[in-house]
Amino acid sequence: MPPAKKRPRAYDHLRTRTAVLAQFGHVRDAVGALTPEQLAAPTRLGAWTVRDLVAHIALGLGSVSRDLALPEPPGPKPATALLEWPPAVAAAVRDPDAPAPGAAHPDLRALYGEVEAAFLADVPASGTGERLLPTRVGSMRLTDYLVTRTVELAVHTDDLNAALGLEIPYDRQALAACTRLLADTLADRAPGGSVEVRVPPFAVVQCIGGPKHTRGTPPNVVETAPLTWIRLATGRTEWARALADAEVSASGERADLAALLPLLK
Repeated sequence: MPPAKKRPRAYDHLRTRTAVLAQFGHVRDAVGALTPEQLAAPTRLGAWTVRDLVAHIALGLGSVSRDLALPEPPGPKPATALLEWPPAVAAAVRDPDAPAPGAAHPDLRALYGEVEAAFLADVPASGTGERLLPTRVGSMRLTDYLVTRTVELAVHTDDLNAALGLEIPYDRQALAACTRLLADTLADRAPGGSVEVRVPPFAVVQCIGGPKHTRGTPPNVVETAPLTWIRLATGRTEWARALADAEVSASGERADLAALLPLLK
């Protein structure tokens, strides 16, 4: 009998909205100070420059207002649950012939201002977040889609910091939501209780079939920091490299996540 799946984690709509705005604000402030030379610098995202990355971050948040402007999909249930978003996005292939996002947005400060203003108008600081959005991977609850925006913002803030050697801060709640969603995705992909994955202070999940741990010190434990976990889950770093650099501790014969990573590219 396969392991029973746990009830999906619940996220508070207003806290998630606040976290999204806070992280976007950190990026917006950094973007306002970038020089033309910095905007032309390469990133670890293929042919994208920093300008392309910065435009993509803004358009990622702008997708909330874009989708809210469309007719609400028939309900009452979403076609795509939150834990279905990571594999759905990983399966989506970017069109290699599509123009780089930075080319269409020469005034990045104006773009960020427009996106932020639209978000504030379209996602009020009230409500339950139950409205359905017609996203590119299927209809989703607004609250769930905002959680995915914490992933986009946290991951690409790290990309931007890596490209330019910056130290753009991470909103704690945004980083927590991103970490938890990716940890829950691992547990959903490899259900079981033989390995405990710890990402303090935000997440602890059990995964991988086998003897289930019930009490005491688990025999198979993986532990790492939130940013390292995010890099592993999104393919920004490899399992073997993280182990060699002592960014991950793994104890027990089953504590090897190499075959399960990355979760999201």
